[in-house]
Order: sequence, then C-alpha cells, then structure tokens
Amino acid sequence: MATVYVVGTPIGNLEDITLRALKVLQEVHLIAAEDTRVTRKLLSRYEIATPVTSYHDHNKEKKLPTLTSALTKGDLALVCDAGTPGVNDPGAELVETARQHGHSVVVIPGASAVTAALAVSGIAISEFLYMGFLSRRRSVRREVLKTICNDRRAIVLFESPHRLLATLKDILDTFGDTTISVWRELTKVHEEVFHGTVSDALV
Repeated sequence: MATVYVVGTPIGNLEDITLRALKVLQEVHLIAAEDTRVTRKLLSRYEIATPVTSYHDHNKEKKLPTLTSALTKGDLALVCDAGTPGVNDPGAELVETARQHGHSVVVIPGASAVTAALAVSGIAISEFLYMGFLSRRRSVRREVLKTICNDRRAIVLFESPHRLLATLKDILDTFGDTTISVWRELTKVHEEVFHGTVSDALV
C-alpha cells in the first residue's frame, strides 16, 4: 500500500526545510499542494520535478477521490503553503480517507511559526494556548477573547494583516494593556517583530 507523507514546508525562508522533506518530495509519485504556485517555487529552488496537483479548502471534497486513486500508483506528499498541513490548513480529510483505505500516513515535521515565535518572544513558556485564526466577525471575535482573557498561559493567535489593528483593539478592550509580541514575515528577509504593550503596538 502507498503512503501519504504529511510534509512540513518552510514558514518563510525557503532554506527552512529538512533534508528528509526534500528527499520525500523528490521520491513521491505526486504532491498535493494548497497553492501549486507557492509549492512550485519551493520545488524549483531545489530542482525537484515531481508532479503537483491542487488540494485546498475549496476543492478538497471533489479532489479526494482523485487523490485516493492516485495512491494506487504510488506515494503521495501533502503540503500547504507554509508549515504543516492539517494545522490551520487542509489535510485532515485526506489523512482520514487514506487511513480508511488502508494507507499509512507518515509525518515529515518542519518549521513551526507557533514554536518559533514563542521561543523568541521573551515570555517564559511552560504552557501555551493556541487559538489559530479568530473569527472575522468582530462580535464573535470579542466573545472568544472574553472567554480566554483570564487564562494564565501564553496565548498564540494568527491574524491577517488587514484585520490586525481591529484585533489588537479588541485585545486591548478585553485583556487590558498587557504585554504582547507581534511577528510579521517570520523568517523572511523583511521579518519584523514588536514586543511591548498592546497600546504601544497600536501607535
């Protein structure tokens, strides 16, 4: 039976990929990618010619039978644009379907924006709460923030650039003027970091 490899890819800098990941991407029969354009840049950088097909939130249900059929011909690698598939990215459905059909699933770990940011935040970390992306709706977002505002653990959130200021204002209203770290373009050439109070981040 063929294997599905869940492959961690760089979160920014294309050199943040493991030798094992490159070997798998080179040797599999097919790569299922969240955005084929992003994945082809990575493959081009390392001169990997493996065929690539799209697999993302908008086509995953329609694409599952095709990918299941592809596993009859050889191993498959699953990648997302940055980090590890299945964590805030498509992947869980393919993994479960592959297992149901008797295929093994192997993870090829890679860079993590969550642990990278925590490691250099300057905040003592023994436990943390990962929330992923909050709701786009302000009322829902604020309700979620209210439920975690008294949590003593470090809290990790993802946010898109165009919603960042609105989310910071909601954090200020619910958490007060607490200390935060905000990272942008992590591991890339134009990486930026802010560490200070929420009010200072809003200036």
